[in-house]
Amino acid sequence: MDLATARSPVPAKRPRGRPRKTLGERDDGNRRRALIVGAAKLFRRKGFAATSTRDIAAAAGMQSGSPFYHFKSKQALLYAVMDEGMRSAMERQGQALQQAARETLDAAGQLRVLVRNHFEVLLGAGSDFIPVMLYEARSITPRQRASLAALQSAYEAPWEPVLQALRTAGRLKAEVKLARLLIFGALNWSAQWFDNRKGATLDELTEAALGLFIGESP
Repeated sequence: MDLATARSPVPAKRPRGRPRKTLGERDDGNRRRALIVGAAKLFRRKGFAATSTRDIAAAAGMQSGSPFYHFKSKQALLYAVMDEGMRSAMERQGQALQQAARETLDAAGQLRVLVRNHFEVLLGAGSDFIPVMLYEARSITPRQRASLAALQSAYEAPWEPVLQALRTAGRLKAEVKLARLLIFGALNWSAQWFDNRKGATLDELTEAALGLFIGESP
């Protein structure tokens, strides 16, 4: 080995995994998130058509043209509200079901977990996206609606075996598919009337819903 070879620097090892985001990239991510959260609140309160990009920028503490740096249009931002909200709901439901599996709950206990988590998605912090998704679907494209429908189906899929087990045990009287549609219709409508300053707690809502859906234990 000659001297030149001996003195050549050893190449630095490449870090594993994804490269770290720069400060600017992290800031962009935070700004994008702020736009989605602010837009969701405005779309829910004022409606999509009545909300301007100026309103959205102001809610996020940005200049009026800033939203277009992150989204091509107000309609693209509306879709992002729905899409990211649905993905967040799926993640939260998955975590709730993992906890239920560790506790080896029966079917009624699993339904309680699913209903309680869904009330949290509907009525808890950051819950604006579901009402927006329910009432502003006409403002997105057919392809976007199809994409959201696929996410919704994935979200509802874990409910099927739970409802089927309750049906087999005689606790659920309706056919499973119709029961699922009726259950989600009833739960989702609570976003229209529930007031946490005047109404019941989410735990009390959960018990009331279970009483309607499967009644008392035989």
